[in-house]
Amino acid sequence: MAAHDDGSFEAFVAARGAALLRTARLLCRQPEDAEDMCQAALERAYRHWGRVQQENPEPYVRRILVNLVINRARRAKLLTFVSLPPGGVEPAAERPHHGGRSGVELRGELINGLRALPPRQRAVLVLRYWEDMSEAQAADVLGCSVGTPKGR
Repeated sequence: MAAHDDGSFEAFVAARGAALLRTARLLCRQPEDAEDMCQAALERAYRHWGRVQQENPEPYVRRILVNLVINRARRAKLLTFVSLPPGGVEPAAERPHHGGRSGVELRGELINGLRALPPRQRAVLVLRYWEDMSEAQAADVLGCSVGTPKGR
């Protein structure tokens, strides 16, 4: 691994590391895997930092992160089935607004729902709605056509 004298990698990690870790936490099914995936993505970026830093490094590192998570899930052949509650699902009009649940409970349900999705669908949602990327930006990170994030 090459050393970088200018400290630009360290500055990048200090400035964007928390955001990358947040993305990793949303992408990973298991919260404890997020730090490992983020660290692995940063390690890979560091190996090519001389070239990466000349461009905007964050999309490059984010793409590495997404690819690592998807590849790990593919290798593990994770399949998760979403089960319906015993009584089925109420139509939206009949459900109470927030059901008296706190924002923390709703956030927990949302995170659990994300974890139930296949890796690429989860990646699209995280990139589009948490990272506020356009369809074109999300497609670029995922390495697919612009129409793919629209259809997921």
